[in-house]
Amino acid sequence: MDQAVSIHWTNVPTKSISAGGVNFAYRELGKQNGGTPVVFLIHLAAVLDNWDPRIMDGIAAKHHVIAFDNRGVGASSGSPSSSMEQMADDAITFIKAKGFEQVDLFGLSMGGMIAQEIVLKEPQLVRKIILAGTGPAGGEGISTVARVANYDLLRGFFTGQDPKQFLFFTRTPNGIEAGKAFLQRLKERSENRDKEISITAYVAQLRALSAWGQKEPADLSVVKHPVLIVNGDDDRMVPTSNSRDLARRLPNSTLIIYPDAGHGGVFQFHAVFVPKALEFLAR
Repeated sequence: MDQAVSIHWTNVPTKSISAGGVNFAYRELGKQNGGTPVVFLIHLAAVLDNWDPRIMDGIAAKHHVIAFDNRGVGASSGSPSSSMEQMADDAITFIKAKGFEQVDLFGLSMGGMIAQEIVLKEPQLVRKIILAGTGPAGGEGISTVARVANYDLLRGFFTGQDPKQFLFFTRTPNGIEAGKAFLQRLKERSENRDKEISITAYVAQLRALSAWGQKEPADLSVVKHPVLIVNGDDDRMVPTSNSRDLARRLPNSTLIIYPDAGHGGVFQFHAVFVPKALEFLAR
């Protein structure tokens, strides 16, 4: 069997690259596809194993896909960043260390905030952007994400469930079912899993979110890049109104809102989202 065909997100090796005094842990797939690499920027408290294998494999079928742990997160070394700006600088350092001259960005939640900072800092480095379950600086409810997240961590703890079931999915039968299926997919990688996020890194990220939520909104009209904005219609982590706000402010954007879905809308609707993402990236 052709080796390139048998490598999937669930078994692709974790590699590491040193740049700016940090050893960045990363995984990449679909390198043989060539073209503009798609760099994935992850959500709050997440590591490499929090990416949905269906999305990673789906996009890697046509593109060169790379996901990495920011400094002090998962298997990456260094002390964690406590601002979106610093996380964006670290991502830029990683992208340049990989020798990429231009990339597409896929930012989920906090990763979508980092993606906005990257494109404002270095517009020439970016070709296209996908923003999922995210919002602009100063957006509604962003500074209080910590409250929602910690509440649901406790809810999860006391009901013996993964807090992502509450945070990412609606409490309807569809949402609950989609959440269970997603959590099962995250377990498909059984060996060489990433390190869990440390409490220190989680707290640093909450600080970054709080500051970003209170920041003056950026002028996003300068971002002429094509942007695909995606969310569920009932996002309680980063309220869905933020996605609509982004679509109004980004001049070259397309908005998709999935019904009866929450923060993890792209995971719940992966079967329809992946073809949309591929079509967007191919344009």
